[in-house]
Amino acid sequence: MNKIQVAILMGSDSDYPVMQNSEEVLKEFNISYRTRVLSAHRTPRQTIQFISEAEKKGAKVFIAGAGGAAHLAGIVAAHTVKPVIGVPIMSKTMNGLDSLLSIVQMPPGVPVATVAIDGAKNAALLAIQILAITNKDISKRFSVYKKKLEKEVLKKDKLLKR
Repeated sequence: MNKIQVAILMGSDSDYPVMQNSEEVLKEFNISYRTRVLSAHRTPRQTIQFISEAEKKGAKVFIAGAGGAAHLAGIVAAHTVKPVIGVPIMSKTMNGLDSLLSIVQMPPGVPVATVAIDGAKNAALLAIQILAITNKDISKRFSVYKKKLEKEVLKKDKLLKR
């Protein structure tokens, strides 16, 4: 594992179509990352080992996506002092509400920032904002990104005014 800034974990390979959105955003910003499929319940030892290895390789932020019981983000947060962002994955049982509640209801002392159901893109953007606190280059790139969003909305607004 080479030097990384963000570690991405998901509980199942079926979560990848959602979590891939995090990768795409990080690539756009030239942020190094590593993605793994690791389960809080089925591979707990390997999950904890990856957290430790990722920190040694420089990971400053973790993004954890999981559905259903969605304990992965909590397990990560229990084993690191780095920021953890949870991505609740849409589930068949409760349309992702079970995932959302599992991630957002962390006990005191084990915080996990939580984005919307299937919100992997925003998870990556939040990770970038966290990295931007101590990295002026990333901060500048994020400012350019925000200005681009503003221009896109104003362009759409102008088209409506005709």
